[in-house]
Amino acid sequence: ETPAETAKAPPLAMLTVIEGAIGPATAKQVADAVETAEDARADVLILRIDTPGGLVTSTREIISSILESQVPVAGYVAPAGGHAASAGTYIIYATAIAAMAPGTNIGAATPVTIGGGMPGLPAPEDAAPKKEDGAEDEAPARASQRSNEDAMAAKATNDAVAHIRSLAEMHGRNADWAEKAVREGASLSARAAVEEGVVEFIAADMGELLRQMHGREVATAAGKRVLNTEGASIVEIEPGAMTKLLAILSNPNVAFILMLIGIYGLIFEFSNPGTIGPGVIGAICLLLGLYALNQLPLDYAGLALILLGLALMIAEAFSPSFGVLGLGGVVAFVLGGAMLIDSDQPEFQLSWGTIGGTAAVSVVTLVLIIGYAWRAQRMPVATGSEELTGMEAQVIDWADGQGHVWVHSERWRARGPHQLAPGEKVRIEKLDGLTLVLSDAPAVHG
Repeated sequence: ETPAETAKAPPLAMLTVIEGAIGPATAKQVADAVETAEDARADVLILRIDTPGGLVTSTREIISSILESQVPVAGYVAPAGGHAASAGTYIIYATAIAAMAPGTNIGAATPVTIGGGMPGLPAPEDAAPKKEDGAEDEAPARASQRSNEDAMAAKATNDAVAHIRSLAEMHGRNADWAEKAVREGASLSARAAVEEGVVEFIAADMGELLRQMHGREVATAAGKRVLNTEGASIVEIEPGAMTKLLAILSNPNVAFILMLIGIYGLIFEFSNPGTIGPGVIGAICLLLGLYALNQLPLDYAGLALILLGLALMIAEAFSPSFGVLGLGGVVAFVLGGAMLIDSDQPEFQLSWGTIGGTAAVSVVTLVLIIGYAWRAQRMPVATGSEELTGMEAQVIDWADGQGHVWVHSERWRARGPHQLAPGEKVRIEKLDGLTLVLSDAPAVHG
């Protein structure tokens, strides 16, 4: 292109849409979008946001991608009725320029503690219930536990406050309200957010957003830049195939089921060597499941319980204990599943339906294994010396308590009663070395 053609080319605005819970797939989507915008030398990258929040780790990765971008990044809460809650508030504060569509809201950025209430609020036990016998001994332990939980909640809250205040100060936004959103769960409408200095302006659509951004000076990793966005052409960056796959895999229910399919595939393969198919499918599913779980905040006690449960179920499959190992494995598996994901976000927690369903499948599998083992114990021996015991044989030749008999289409040396006639039917008592010992009792016909 000639300089004249370059000058006539419209500005380039790139857009990526963030919807739903913030997770590993969202972090990759934003990182890829920043890289694409930089390669295309875009004038601005717009993040259109509508999210209830998400994982802290993924949010921090997104913020790092935004702050390290050479291209100005704008945050736009849209469409009407959308919101940038919790993690979305932090992302908006990290962007170089922020806007909201009419009818949207922002805020409620308080970190929720697992198993506890909002920081600073008394727990139900603090209502001073009437003491019963032994209450004096339990009270210090409860108080100590509450103290530890309060301390952890305070640390998380203070860290979140410091983070969002630093983001606000970078772009000259209202840091005091940001702290209020974290400590008190405050939320604002689009109009109020502009009045409070949380976002720069309200834009009804992308065209208005580009017009209002035009000419504003913003900070990027490459330094100060004046936005040139009026009349810009908009190119949407769709999530790549790997990002879409990660979005599916980062669903903990999918990851959990994949891991279970993998384990049972391998059990079937080891139980029936040479079938190949179940082993290949199982190995692929297990690796995908473990990769997906690695992207999520795990509680390692839960993971250990799941692995223990699987180990006990595998032991039941190979060394049947008639349910003792298997039942213990199912209990450990269910408890581990309930504890596995260390997140307050419902979107990143295992559902009880998944836990119950997988536990039911495990119980059915164990019942089949135990039933098979029970039937195998009751079946007559089909091979070896034990198989010959009690069988019927036909005398071929006999003299002085020994001779040869015909059994299993084979000629065997035998000893037993002193006198037997060729062709007579006899019963085998046992096998002594390579000689059959015949019983004195006559064979039972029928």
